[in-house]
Order: sequence, then structure tokens, then C-alpha cells
Amino acid sequence: MKNYLFLLLLLLLSGLSSPLSADPRRDFATQYRPGRRILVDTRREGDSIRVYLRFPDRNLLRRGFPLHVVGWAGYDARRPLWQDTVRQLRRRLQPEGPGARVDFCLPISRLRAGLVLSLAIGPAEEAVSGDAAWLPLTAEHLSRSFILTDSLSQPLMRRYVHAREVFGVNAYGPDQRLTAYRYPLSSVPAAPPMAAAGALGPQPRRLSAQDSAQFRADELLRLPAGLYLLRVGGSPVRAGLLVEENRFPELITADELIAPLTYLTTSQERKQLFDALEPKKAVDQFWLKVAGNNQPIARQLIRTYYGRVAEASQLFSAHKAGWLTDRGLLYLVLGPPESVYRANEEERWVYRSYTERSGTFLFRPKPSTFTPDNYELVRRPEYEQLWYAAVEQWRKGRTAQPGR
Repeated sequence: MKNYLFLLLLLLLSGLSSPLSADPRRDFATQYRPGRRILVDTRREGDSIRVYLRFPDRNLLRRGFPLHVVGWAGYDARRPLWQDTVRQLRRRLQPEGPGARVDFCLPISRLRAGLVLSLAIGPAEEAVSGDAAWLPLTAEHLSRSFILTDSLSQPLMRRYVHAREVFGVNAYGPDQRLTAYRYPLSSVPAAPPMAAAGALGPQPRRLSAQDSAQFRADELLRLPAGLYLLRVGGSPVRAGLLVEENRFPELITADELIAPLTYLTTSQERKQLFDALEPKKAVDQFWLKVAGNNQPIARQLIRTYYGRVAEASQLFSAHKAGWLTDRGLLYLVLGPPESVYRANEEERWVYRSYTERSGTFLFRPKPSTFTPDNYELVRRPEYEQLWYAAVEQWRKGRTAQPGR
């Protein structure tokens, strides 16, 4: 009897320590919900990588649970390569408004480029879901020895600032020099999803820097608008930074309100808005006309569309404003993807709620010097009917109606 109890206990313990497993078709749609998305950044510190996490809402944190860190061979891997926990979180968590931030170190010996990390506070199963924080490790993550910070030296956790916003570069190691190379901003919007390759126009293979400047890595900075590459010391590792005018990603001026209408309007309509004596009033009249002179519907259309513009810029800004990118294009017109699946370096956005606008869109990674996390839409002619049906919903004011 004693031997039987000992064997049973051994089996129970082995079950508790068995590796996590998961359905490889996990849904990553939460990564495109700004209010639920966990932000991640990293900095190389000697033989370690410091990982920074920002949780948007402290109410989402599960008290009493450790932080689970899981290493995967890819997004679609069924079983992890390794798993670990970070305990004593109460002492590590730093409140930030409604959210919280935590940082910790991982030994570089456990990491390599191509590995994907998932991180979550809660039961171990949450770390394998698409709701966790997911970080695909690139050569930049493993080598970059600095992070961007705000004016209070707290991690910025984004790759954009607005012109004249005060920020800093926190580098690991003493007496570091920062070089900032400035490039022209792009205002070219993404082409429709059914556009042929030739319709995209010639794409420049390489941008030329307009100028450069040097600073101490520990001083606070204000930079004029532009696209920047930042380099600390003599390291070849560079990181992109987008500096936009006004209060980006908020929309302030008439031009900023008119430009995103490129996905819903003709060039002649936009010219009339730009040339109006009072362009902001002209924009209001545009939406009021779309809403059939129904002011509540017009206000809802404005909140929805420009809310998506700001969210797309938060999510996708890198080498240009997020709403100008391929993912921003779909986000504005179709809304956040209902499901997102990742496999074999591809990302699929699925829309299924409305028959006339249901479809699956395929993105493939197209890394650039300015961002390792850039995706390009695979354009197909069969998207034409779906696309025009979605635009028509906007043009008839139906997108803002209940259930739409």
C-alpha cells in the first residue's frame, strides 16, 4: 500500500511539472486592442536582456500568481522550448496610471534570434494564449543597449513621439554618445487591398539622411519632425524613431483630419476640403452629409473613424504614421481584426461578422532598417468587392449604426 501511494504521489508531481502545451492556432486578436495589449520592450545589459512590460489595466493582473515567461520556436509551436517564472511581483510592480509596469532580466544564454517569448501574470495557461504579451526576438532585441524614456526617465514603450515632446535615451554603460540621423517623413498611404503590384508605384530602395546630430545618451531631447535612426556609441545596432508634428497620434489640424479620408473619398473631394475657407467646418459638413444630416450619427461616425486613426497610429507607427501602413489601412476601414492567426512568419486577419465584409487578409513580414515589426499585405483582385462594400458602409453612414 505504501508503495502504491508513493507511486501515485510521484505521478501527480510529474503531471504538475510537465511542460505546457497549446493549440498552435491560438488567436492573437488582443494584440490589436490598445486597451488590453501588454506592451514589451528590451535592453541588452552585459550577459542579460532586461525585459520591460507595461500592463494597460492593473485589474487584469491576477494577484498571487507569478509572471510566467515561456520560450517558443515560433508562434505556431505546440510545445515550448522552456518555461520559467518571476516571483515576488508585488515588490517589482510599479503603478502607472490605471496600469502597471514591471521589469526583470533573462540570461542571454537562453535566448537567440528567431525565438518567440510569451509573458503573462496569472495561471500558467494564460502564458500560452494569444492574450499574453508576445515578443519575437530579433537581432536588435538581443543587441540594443538602450531604451527610449519619457521626461521622468520612465520607459516610453513606443517608437514615436511628437515634435517638441521631451524624451530621453537610457543607455546601459557610462559616458555613451547618441547619434541621431534624420530622414524625410513619408505621407504615402497604403494602396487598396486589391491593387496590382504596379499600382503601388516605385518604392525607394534606400533613403538618404538629411542630417545628423550627436548628444549625450543621458540628456533629455526635443527633436523636429522626421524619421530618425538612433545609434549609441560605436554599436552598429540602430533603432527607428518617428517624430510627428503637433500632438500625434491625436488629430489637431484640418489637414490631419482630411488626410485619413483618403481611404473613403476621391482626390477631388479631398481637394475641395483642403481648399475650403474653413476646412474644419468643411470636414464636419462632409460627415453630416454622409450621415444624412443626422447629427448623432455624424458624431458617432467621427468618433469611430478618427478613433481608429489614433489607435492605428499607436499600434503600427514605425517608419511612418500607423494609419498609413497596410495594417492601418484595414484597421481604419474594416475595424480591428476579429481573429488573428500567426504561423510560418505570416499573419492572417479574419473578419466574419458581416457577410458583405467577411474575409481573410494575409500579411507577410517586410522588416526595414527602421522597424523589425513591419508587415505587408498580400494584395489580391478578389478583395475588390469586399473593399468597396466596406467603404460604402461608411459613405452611407451605416458603420456608426447599432450592430455595425
